Amino acid sequence: MVRSIARKLAVAAPLLLVPSLAFAHTGVGETSGFIHGFSHPINGLDHILAMVMVGIFAWQLGGRALWAVPTTFVVVMAIGGALGIAGVNVPFVEVGIALSVIVLGAIVALGVKAPIAAAMGLVGLFAIFHGHAHGAEMPEDAGGLAYAAGFMLATALLHIAGIAVGFGIGKISEKYGPVVMRTAGGLAAIAGVGILTGFL
Repeated sequence: MVRSIARKLAVAAPLLLVPSLAFAHTGVGETSGFIHGFSHPINGLDHILAMVMVGIFAWQLGGRALWAVPTTFVVVMAIGGALGIAGVNVPFVEVGIALSVIVLGAIVALGVKAPIAAAMGLVGLFAIFHGHAHGAEMPEDAGGLAYAAGFMLATALLHIAGIAVGFGIGKISEKYGPVVMRTAGGLAAIAGVGILTGFL
């Protein structure tokens, strides 16, 4: 059993971690896989809120966190995706995703200035759940590499959107920017509670 899972992971992990060259191919399977992968993170409120909060959190920390925190999320999410594709069970995936929205929203709302290593560890933990959900829900006819490239790109773009929101609001109003950021984080945390309890 363990060897079978390890074999599946050995096949799936490189497909997710190697940069995709599939953009050069226009085959229906690859194109379909990329579109499915890209659309998966942006079709769920939970994923959108969590990804944008990761970006805002990285912006609040500044410095190396601007690239280290989102990059950690995308890389670890790829590992979670490999687990999902390989059929490896990860417990409490939906709860973990909802908690990611609550916790990341609260962190943004409170303006937590965590050490970069702690921030990377936290987003990495949540990335496992998000990645597993993406991988487990991959359509059977989708190419694994193209699908992974799609959901990784969509996630990275949502992180960039969060960083841009933080930067934009901060530039527009240095006085009220932090208040707006914290309000956004609080609203995201409340939405996460709604997701966790099934109201959203």
